[in-house]
This record gives sequence, structure tokens and C-alpha cells, in this order.
Amino acid sequence: MENWYKLKNQFDKLDVRKLTGNFLPGILKKAQDLEEGMGLHIIQSFEPIPLYSTLKELGFEYITDKISDVEYHVYFYRIKKIDSTFPGGLDIPLKPTAIVNFNKIDPKLADNVVNFWNYIWGKGSPAISTQTRLLLSLANGVGAGRMRQATREFIKAYSIGVTIAEFDELFALFAWNQGIGHFASEIGPSSLFAVYSYAKSQEEKGTERSEILKKLLERFGENNPDVGTFFKSS
Repeated sequence: MENWYKLKNQFDKLDVRKLTGNFLPGILKKAQDLEEGMGLHIIQSFEPIPLYSTLKELGFEYITDKISDVEYHVYFYRIKKIDSTFPGGLDIPLKPTAIVNFNKIDPKLADNVVNFWNYIWGKGSPAISTQTRLLLSLANGVGAGRMRQATREFIKAYSIGVTIAEFDELFALFAWNQGIGHFASEIGPSSLFAVYSYAKSQEEKGTERSEILKKLLERFGENNPDVGTFFKSS
């Protein structure tokens, strides 16, 4: 790393401190277009921890310079070119883009939030598997009436291999624990039930999981007002 770090002043620079909305796709597009031996310089008000694993999956190393509590410079250097696992270059779909909303309030708050996120989701060898953690988070979202969160967790869980049979049992538990009336009026019309229904129907037709995931992200990704974490006027 020391050798390429000397080249950091030659890297493409992206200062995202004042940007609003979901600028992650733009960063990933720029990163994917870089060849081996090229780099990217990101400036953010908080440490952009979710980017680390994402760009590592694309073949990047990184070094972070903390200038102050509200200024971080991260240098990503591409040591090899790796095709992305999921559409858009993500290592797992639907990263925690809402952290940017906390940054609007106070960069230090955003830094605290991203470190808490990393404590929960960034452990290298968690005792509870990632699939189970996502299902628990999905269920917690349903219990709290946060269908937006639950929808996002469904897509993440599906992307890493949770089966429709497992989701079938989970939704049966929702009917049991939440009650038939609540299921009918709140869960059935939700974006969560829509993504489940779509994935299940497509699998029954024999559609490949990768193609189903691609369509889920198109229909129920950040641009969907019932799923995205940024306000969109009608």
C-alpha cells in the first residue's frame, strides 16, 4: 500500500460532503470504470465505512486519512479488476444510504451512526449468520410497522441465498404473531409482500435468481418511494 499511496494526488477526486440524495451509484460507476493501477479519492464528513467492503469486492485497497472529526479522505486503489457480485457494483444490495440524512443534521452524528452500523453489520465472524441477522431485522421491521426497512432486508436476504421456502415460513409466522387482521390490512398491501410475491412467482416460473434480483432492484430499489431512504415529491 505504501507504494501506491505515493500516487494519491493523481487519483480522481470526489468530494461528497455537500451532496444530497443517493450518490452511491455514481461512486460505484466511477470505481467500476477504473483500470488496475488507478485510484479514487473520496472526501466525506464521516468515515464512509460501508464503502470499504463494497470496493474491496471490486478489487480495491484503501487507506483512510482522518483530517478532523468532520473530514475524512479515503484513497481507493485498484489492485485487480473484479466483476461485481450484484447489479450496480454492490457487494450486497441497498447499502445504508440513510446515513447521509444524519449527515445533514450533524456530521458527528453521522459518524456515530456509521460506526454503530459497522458494529452491528461489519463483524468479520459474527456468531449469528448474516442470513439469520437479516431475517431477524426484517421481522423487527414488520413488528415495528417499518415496512420500508423490512422490504430492504428482504432484498438483501434474498440476494445472499435465503430461500422462498424460508420466507414462506417467515410470512406464516407474521400471520400467527401479528394476527390475521393485521396481516390482511397492513402486510398484504405492503411493498414487503410485493417483493415476496414477485420473487416467489418468478421462481415458480423457473426464472434465474440473478434475473429475479435484478428486477427486484429495478422495481423496489432506491428509486421506489416505498423503499428508498430519500424524500421524493410526487
